[in-house]
Amino acid sequence: MRRNLELSIKNDLDSKIVLLSGPRQVGKTTLSKTLYPKSFDYLNIDNSQHRLNVQQYIWKKEVDLVIFDELHKLKNWKRLVKGIYDTEGVRPRLLVTGSARMDTFRKGGDSLAGRFHAYRLHPFSVAELKNQMPADEIFDRILRHGGFPEPFLADNATAADRWRRAHIDRILREDLLDLTAVRDLKGIETLVELLRLSVGSCISYESLSRDLQVSPHTVKHWIGVLESLYIIFLVTPYSKNIARGLLKQPKIYFYDTGFISDEKSARFENAVACALLKHLHFLEDTLGKKMGLHYLRDRNKKEVDFLTLNGGKPELLIETKLSGQDVSQLQYFSKNFSSATKKILLVQEAKEETDIGRIKLRKASRWLKSLEK
Repeated sequence: MRRNLELSIKNDLDSKIVLLSGPRQVGKTTLSKTLYPKSFDYLNIDNSQHRLNVQQYIWKKEVDLVIFDELHKLKNWKRLVKGIYDTEGVRPRLLVTGSARMDTFRKGGDSLAGRFHAYRLHPFSVAELKNQMPADEIFDRILRHGGFPEPFLADNATAADRWRRAHIDRILREDLLDLTAVRDLKGIETLVELLRLSVGSCISYESLSRDLQVSPHTVKHWIGVLESLYIIFLVTPYSKNIARGLLKQPKIYFYDTGFISDEKSARFENAVACALLKHLHFLEDTLGKKMGLHYLRDRNKKEVDFLTLNGGKPELLIETKLSGQDVSQLQYFSKNFSSATKKILLVQEAKEETDIGRIKLRKASRWLKSLEK
C-alpha cells in the first residue's frame, strides 16, 4: 500500500531535513524504508548499538538516505541534527521519525528553524487507498478495524483486537514514560476508557475530574499528554474569538476508529473526523495552508458536527448521519455561514445522493474518496 505522503517527502528530502511524526505503528518506518529501498541506512534509538553509533556519528555516508528512528529519545537530538545539517548538508538525505515529541517540536521555534519540513502520517483513509480498493470496502474496514495498517490489512476481528490491546498498552507503558513523569498510570488508563465511551460528545474537565478523583487541571494535563502521544485529538467549538473558543468544551476523537465503542454512530462520526483531520494536515504539510477543524454549537444546543476552515475562513459545513435526510441543523446554521463553500450531510447508508436546497446529501464513503489525501 503506497502512502499519500511518499512523493512530497521524497521531493523535500533533496533540500531539507524531513521530520515525520505520527501515531505508533501507523507505518512511519515502512514508509521511510520504501523511499530509497536499495540505498538507505536505518538507525533506531531503541537499539543500544544504533544509539551508540548515532552518538559517535557512525552511519553509512554513501547511501541515498539515513533514517533516524525515535531520535527524540536522545538528549539534545535537535543540536545533533543541526550539526549534521550545517556541516554536511543533506547528503546523504536525512529523515527523522518519531511520535509525540516530534509533533510537539514542530509547533515551536528552535535551532532547526529553516532547516526542515515536517509531515504527519495518519492511518489509512478512503482517499489514500481509493486507487487500490473500492471505497465502500475501505470505509467498511475502517469502521470495523480502524485504519492502522496491521489490523486494516489483516481484516480479521480477533487479530485486530489482539493488536489493539498490545498497541495501547505499549503506548501507555513505554511512550508515556518517555514523554512525561506520570505517577498515576491507572488513572490515565481509566481516562482513556471514559473518553472512548464519549466520542462525539462535549467533554467536561470538571465532570471527568470527579470520576477520576483528581483535579480538573490534572485531567486537562492528561488529555494533553494523550494528544501528544497521538492517541486522541481534540475538536474545539468554532468562535471568531479564538481564545474564547478554546475555553469551551472540546470534543474528543481517537486516531484509531477501531478502538471506539461498538455504538455505530460514534464510530461513523469518529471515522469522518479522522478523514477530515488527515485531509487538513495534508494541505498544511504539503502546501503550507492554514487549516482548522471545529464543531458548531449555540446557546440553544443546536449543533453541527464539523466546520473546516481554510485560512481562517469557513469552507466545509458537515453533519453526519447513519441514515435519513434530516438537514435541519445544517439549514439552521447555514444562515450564519453562508460563506461556507459547501454544506454537506454525510450519510453512511445513503440509498441515493441528492441536493436539498443548497445542502448536498452524499454517501460518506463516496464523498470521502474525493478528499485530497
